[in-house]
Amino acid sequence: MKAISYSRYGGPDVLEFGEVRDPKVGPDSVLVKVRAAAVNPVDWKAREGYLDSVLDAVFPVIPGWDVAGVVVQPGVAVTEYAVGDEVIGYVREDFLSRGTFAEYVAAPVRTLARKPRNLSWEEAAGLPLVGLTAYQVLTKALRVKRGETLLVHAAAGGVGSIAVQLARHLGARVIGTASETNHDFVRSLGGEPVTYGEGLSERVRGLAPEGVDAVFDTIGGDTLKVSAQLLAPEGRLVSIADGDVVGYGGSYFFVRPDTEDLTRLAELTEQGVVSVNVSETFPLERAVDAYRLNQEGRTRGKIVVTVDWSDEET
Repeated sequence: MKAISYSRYGGPDVLEFGEVRDPKVGPDSVLVKVRAAAVNPVDWKAREGYLDSVLDAVFPVIPGWDVAGVVVQPGVAVTEYAVGDEVIGYVREDFLSRGTFAEYVAAPVRTLARKPRNLSWEEAAGLPLVGLTAYQVLTKALRVKRGETLLVHAAAGGVGSIAVQLARHLGARVIGTASETNHDFVRSLGGEPVTYGEGLSERVRGLAPEGVDAVFDTIGGDTLKVSAQLLAPEGRLVSIADGDVVGYGGSYFFVRPDTEDLTRLAELTEQGVVSVNVSETFPLERAVDAYRLNQEGRTRGKIVVTVDWSDEET
């Protein structure tokens, strides 16, 4: 099959498009014919070796954890899915090797859920990782409640935009940091936008004089100090970007595959609670361009790579 892969850690230039061996389908996995796969910042961090302390790399590595596609072969122990089922998945295993930027991926059933019927392939591929991250942080780590005020950093980004929508659904008031050009977008999601940079603390205090009940950090670095200062008494701080959050009295969170959570997210999209914004798409052979764009860190919503099956039956 054709895929994007890399045989050593490095920048975007280590990515190659070409033929790789077909994946084997284990007893508890299904073979998914990939229609679309989304790019996430963790992909380039893994490619550059930043996750080497926790995830072994079995080279060549096919990157990518997000997928939307069609089941073409269930494993021998699989009863949950049949040939032709449309699925989405956060296909992360405890090693780097067989990712989703390929024509096919062998996906453990624990990583999958049924595709939302109202989403395109591109939108569906953009939901799993960011949606699960937002959902799990809000409901399991921050435990956001109705009537609370939540500050979401990078509210126009992939995780942030989903977090704003989910938090509003939970009944929270949401303040979201974003560039000026994305303020209207954040408002359309139900958030109250504030601009990044110097004076952020004063701008947030202008909206929430007594502080915020919770902060969802997606940036790290100096943002953590400002976030901690903005917390009301008993406020909670969680970061998905920087382990140094522990030094500010907060906690670090890393998303995990969960079929039940992903199924709930799919239901929320079908109910119109959550939408996925796809900013740009690239064909599989141009995935390196998608990675470069994502690494610039200024994207609204999701960047998605598609596989063209126009000459074949789906």
